[in-house]
Amino acid sequence: MAKEKVTAVSLSARKGKGPPIAVATAYDATMARLLDAGGVDALMVGDSLGMVVQGREHTLAVTLDEIVYHCRAVTRVRPRAHVVADLPFLSYQVSPEQALRSAGRLVQEGDAESVKLEGGVVRAAAVRSIVDAGIPVMGHVGLTPQSVHQMGGFRVQGKTVDAAQRIFDDARALEDAGVYAIVLEGIPSDLGARITEAVAVPTIGIGAGPHTDGQVLVCYDFLGMFREFTPKFVKRFAEVGETVVQATEAFVSEVRAGTFPGPEHEFKAAGAAAPGSTAARPGASGGYGPTGDEG
Repeated sequence: MAKEKVTAVSLSARKGKGPPIAVATAYDATMARLLDAGGVDALMVGDSLGMVVQGREHTLAVTLDEIVYHCRAVTRVRPRAHVVADLPFLSYQVSPEQALRSAGRLVQEGDAESVKLEGGVVRAAAVRSIVDAGIPVMGHVGLTPQSVHQMGGFRVQGKTVDAAQRIFDDARALEDAGVYAIVLEGIPSDLGARITEAVAVPTIGIGAGPHTDGQVLVCYDFLGMFREFTPKFVKRFAEVGETVVQATEAFVSEVRAGTFPGPEHEFKAAGAAAPGSTAARPGASGGYGPTGDEG
C-alpha cells in the first residue's frame, strides 16, 4: 500500500504531537528519489544549491529560474515527501506583489507544494500576500543566508538579549502572517526552545538545538559529500564523498589497465552480421538490459 502523501497541512498538524519532522535538501531527481525512499518528510529545494551545486561562496546569485529548474527535477519523481522551494534573493523583497508572482512561478512551473522565504517582521506582508493566494509558506528566521553580508558572515544570531528578542518577534510575526512552519537557523538552543514553545506552528531547526519540532540538513552535508568544511551543527551520517573518490579511482585504474570493460560488459551480434549493419550495433536487439536483450 502506498504511503500517504505528506502535505503542508499534515506537517503543521504534527505540532505538539510528533513525530519530529525530518527535512533534507534535494536538487535533482536521483537524489530526491533516494531521500524519499529513506523516509524524509519534506524535500527542500534550497538556494543552498548555489554553494553545494554551483560552487559559490553564498546563495545570493541563485536565480528564480534556477530554483524552478531544480524544483521541477525534484517533483518529477512524484515523491511522497512534501516539496518546499526557496524563494531566492531579490525575488520577494521588492514588494508583496513581487513575492506572490515569484511564489506563483515556483508552484506553476516548478510544481512546488509550498515556498520558503527568509525574514520575519519585514516579510509579514509578503507572507500574507502569498498565503492569501492559497500557497503555503514556510518562514525562516535567525541566521538568514541571504543576509550574509549584513550579518558579517555566517555567524550565530540571537546571542544577546536584544538580538534574541528580535528573532523571537520575527517568529511570532510569521506565525501571525499565516506560515505553516518556521525554520530556525544558527541560534542558541535555549532560544530555539523558547520560540518552539511560543508558536503554534512547527519549528524546523538547523543549528538551533534539539528542542525544535524537526530538523533540516543539506543532503550533501549529512552524506559527507560536501567536504570543504563541516558546520558544527552537522552530523555526517555517511562518507559518500570518500566512497565516490574511491570508486572513481578504481574506475580510472581499470580503464588505464585495460581490464574494463570485460567480456561480461560486451554486446554480442545476433549472427554473422557485417560490421556497421543494424544487427551489429549495440542495443539493436531492443534494449540495454543486463543481457543486451530487452532492457
